[in-house]
Amino acid sequence: MSEAKAFVHNGSSASPLVVMNSFGDEWKQVAEALDRLDVRNYSLLSVTRSEWNKDLAPWKASAVFKGEADFEGGADEYLNMLTGEIIPETIKEHDLKPSDTYIAGYSMAGLFALYSLYKTDVFDGAASCSGSLWFPGFKEFAFDNDPAVSPSKIYMSLGDREANTKNKVMATVEDNTKAIAGRFNDLGFDVLFEMNQGGHFTDPALRTAKGIAYLLGERD
Repeated sequence: MSEAKAFVHNGSSASPLVVMNSFGDEWKQVAEALDRLDVRNYSLLSVTRSEWNKDLAPWKASAVFKGEADFEGGADEYLNMLTGEIIPETIKEHDLKPSDTYIAGYSMAGLFALYSLYKTDVFDGAASCSGSLWFPGFKEFAFDNDPAVSPSKIYMSLGDREANTKNKVMATVEDNTKAIAGRFNDLGFDVLFEMNQGGHFTDPALRTAKGIAYLLGERD
């Protein structure tokens, strides 16, 4: 398990803290997109994970493509590290007193963001941007369980061509995303579900920034 942390501070010590899991240095593009959206009052902690199929997967599952590694299901272990070590250390290091703490992510990190709401009360809301909600069993998990916290806001988005795939597992992503958004609505949560133009790899930084902006109250 390897990690690299990046921190962007754009406000006061009491500004909301957004935690984002990344595969590389996507945080740079997300921060630039937030600037273009004129979002200013926040702190952003980006944690780069190199083993997404382990650290961000809620449980073990078979690979969806031949030749790829299976999902190892290490999300609980990583979440404990994130909430018990990484976030507290960052808050202490930068002398923060965040008014709220949110979690955001794209693809598998978007799946992990929603999963986190069920496992910890650390986060006040989550943004799942083009989240991998095709993940086997996750829709059933979302309907069979209630979050550990009543989130102030949940943002969910998807590209309008993401379900257009011959892969039968991944083709469920739109139906699953809409169903889970509906589930959160039924629970009385403040949910924004948004469809974007394009496939999974279209404007990931902007899509993530739009989700973060909603959590921060910078969008309706």
